[in-house]
Amino acid sequence: MKFVDLYQRLLKASLEGAASQAEQEALLEGANPHQLDCLLHPEKHPPVWRMENCTCQDAPCLGSCIFQAIGRDEKGNVTIDASKCVGCEECIRRCREKNLTASRDILPALAAVRTGTAPVYAMIAPAFVSQFDRGVTPGRLRSAFKQLGFAGMVEVATFADILTLKEALEFDRNVQSEQDFQLTSCCCPMWIAMIRKIYHELMPHVPAAVSPMIACARTIKKLYPDARTVFIGPCIAKKSEAREPDLAGDVDFVLTFQEVRDIFDFAKIDPAALPEDERDHSSRAGRIYARAGGVSEAVKSTVARLNPGRKIELKAQRADGVPACRQMISDLLAGKTQANFYEGMGCPGGCVGGPKALIDKEAGCRNVNEYGDEAPYATPIDNPYVIELLQRLGFDTVESLLEKSDIFTRNF
Repeated sequence: MKFVDLYQRLLKASLEGAASQAEQEALLEGANPHQLDCLLHPEKHPPVWRMENCTCQDAPCLGSCIFQAIGRDEKGNVTIDASKCVGCEECIRRCREKNLTASRDILPALAAVRTGTAPVYAMIAPAFVSQFDRGVTPGRLRSAFKQLGFAGMVEVATFADILTLKEALEFDRNVQSEQDFQLTSCCCPMWIAMIRKIYHELMPHVPAAVSPMIACARTIKKLYPDARTVFIGPCIAKKSEAREPDLAGDVDFVLTFQEVRDIFDFAKIDPAALPEDERDHSSRAGRIYARAGGVSEAVKSTVARLNPGRKIELKAQRADGVPACRQMISDLLAGKTQANFYEGMGCPGGCVGGPKALIDKEAGCRNVNEYGDEAPYATPIDNPYVIELLQRLGFDTVESLLEKSDIFTRNF
């Protein structure tokens, strides 16, 4: 049985309900035990799965990983080191045999939703706009998740708002001279992994902040302690981020847009045909995180709102795509740059160019910009819903975000 057939059989069975023991055995007859274990227990495996034995001598994947996560075992098979793999997918793109594939969390995530023992919330990445069809509004997508059994859907853009505030406050406090600079920590796990593992000398310039995904999950679990969280976005690097030792347990499952499309297709759910269910109130700043340059633009506009008379303005430089990010960091270390705020995104175009996006990055960028322009508030400091949420979480003032917080602070 091919992997894709096994995957589709199990997904269909999961959506149709638990089968009898005899039916389960018939369903899995001829299944590859390793592939089956990957699908049933993805947490035991790296973000990239090797589907079959692979001993080709000139495997192009071997030299493709900047994190040195690919090697060989004692039998000569290509292996993925789960402790090093960050889910960049470069090895998948390089594999001639098409023997490597991105991990899938669908089965355990659906099991959590279907058991009904705890509320499960879908957390949708800012890049979601029109990924599933131009007619799929945020409110209709929320209805689709509820039809699947989720307790609700939360736009992570609201928490991009909060992290924008935190980064703007950090910049205002720490960049006081022409020699000072800050590297964003807000968004891309590939960017943070590069700094931590390759350019670790720059870590003092990275604010101790979690990503919007983690901030969203922690907030949900603080407000609803029994809840479980499922992040949905365009890349598998978030699967790796969710497993980081200091973050493990915040996000229970990570699904890609492609995985969610599979679920809608097999469940015969057309989100565009469902009623509106509007709830979220993110600002333009949080909504544009999904495209390259969005974080820089969001933080710059928020710094200007926080401290309009500031003498040293935020001068941003950004790069998207791993080669461009590495070049920007090299230029920074060589003293060849003039910026004081650096934004890196691992995918060309930003999150809208993620490998599991459903539309091309140009269309994704246009959609994100349009959604940003529709926001009723320009920055998080103008957004009363963000201020209200922070107060519910125990932050009496915006400035208190600079204090150590179990919700929004990360110990790198």
